[in-house]
Amino acid sequence: MNGDIGMDARKLPQYLREIINPMLDGLLLLSPEGTILMVNRAMEEISGYAREELIGHPCSILHWDTCQLSHSEGKGHSCELFEVGYVRKQPCSVVRKDGSYLHVQRNAALLRDDDGTILGAVEIVADTSEIEERDRKIEHLSKLLQGNSNFQGMIGKSGSMQKVFEVIRKAAQSEAPVIIYGETGSGKELVAHAIHTLGPRRDKPYIQLNCAALNEGLLESEMFGHVKGAFTGAHMHRKGRFEAANGGDIFLDEIGDIPLSIQIKLLRILETKQFERVGDFQPIRTDVRIITATNKDLEQLIAQGKFREDFFFRINIVPIPLPPLRDRTDDIPLLVDHFVRQLQQRSGKEIFGTAPETMNFFMNYRWPGNVRELKGALEYAFVVAESGQILLKHLPARMIRPGSPHASSATARLTEKEALIDALIKSHGNQTQAARMLGVNRVTVWHRLKKYGIDPANPVAPDFIEHNGGVP
Repeated sequence: MNGDIGMDARKLPQYLREIINPMLDGLLLLSPEGTILMVNRAMEEISGYAREELIGHPCSILHWDTCQLSHSEGKGHSCELFEVGYVRKQPCSVVRKDGSYLHVQRNAALLRDDDGTILGAVEIVADTSEIEERDRKIEHLSKLLQGNSNFQGMIGKSGSMQKVFEVIRKAAQSEAPVIIYGETGSGKELVAHAIHTLGPRRDKPYIQLNCAALNEGLLESEMFGHVKGAFTGAHMHRKGRFEAANGGDIFLDEIGDIPLSIQIKLLRILETKQFERVGDFQPIRTDVRIITATNKDLEQLIAQGKFREDFFFRINIVPIPLPPLRDRTDDIPLLVDHFVRQLQQRSGKEIFGTAPETMNFFMNYRWPGNVRELKGALEYAFVVAESGQILLKHLPARMIRPGSPHASSATARLTEKEALIDALIKSHGNQTQAARMLGVNRVTVWHRLKKYGIDPANPVAPDFIEHNGGVP
């Protein structure tokens, strides 16, 4: 063979790039000091950096989260590789050139000469973001399937919500009037729609009307319609909601705000299935199932003479009380997961749930606005946060400011100074907007700036950064 191996060993380095570039995983060749000597094309794609931007720089340019941990512990090298000699299937996150996070898996080993002297290290980096996204989807589906936690768009595995779901199933099969009791934001509209969807009238009209949104005259016309000339501006005949809902279901939200005069007309529909348009005396028959909802105490309104007792007895046949969110805290993690996934798809941001401190805050917060408030808080956080986890500082200031009546003393952690810094960061130094976020006037903000020596143009302080997990 005359020692001919087909490739001159002296020219091996110049062939090395051609050998490693076709690899699907990223490859890094490091010096003993951790300086990047060589990368392949896959590593350029994973990091977002060009080869020229990586070579000659320390591997810390990629901000490996495991390496940062070793630095914080005062270790001599940037990672455990130089201590144990290898890394096997280590999950890790890197920060790409554009600032986004990427989940990867590292395998690495030291390179030594015959005497054991370290010549450098080689690292293989595999992009696992697609695998993790798949696992998150599987976990999400498992949560939804477990304990029937998703019911007609309502999320809940708690015993109280499971009872609500069961009552909805039974009420949907009945023709009796249903009334839904619940605080603002508790999901009364979802319950009403579920009753229609699960009931025998599902293929017929579903008409919804908020009784608190209109004055008495407009509400009457909206419900029952009117004939031409019935009042000023009535230029033509108009069909009302009850006529449009014939054969189906009608949902009257905020029924506690309805005037007594209209209560009488609704009572007649319940008893005779007839009504007249405004300005007409010709009765119109309608076959509708009435679903109502309120956040008020109707019996108290009856005692005050603001609600008819006979009407109450006709609509209160199947009552469905909805528990407030503070009474079903077991459902909060499920709801957060559900809304975060919706917002991920809508925004395209790589935000993956809440930090433990934030979830602890959610579990102790009183939630006066219930599920609607939780969803709104997460929507706000997706506007403020860029990536990673949702921190306390990403929540609306009114929720977390000191003295908030709805946050427990154990979870309302931001001091007056930290709350001010938080508001200035979110408002980009706009003192008027910061004052609005804090619920104070602009003069108060000015006094606090003087008190704490804060520059509104550059408000970030070391103690604030430390409190919020190192993210300014």
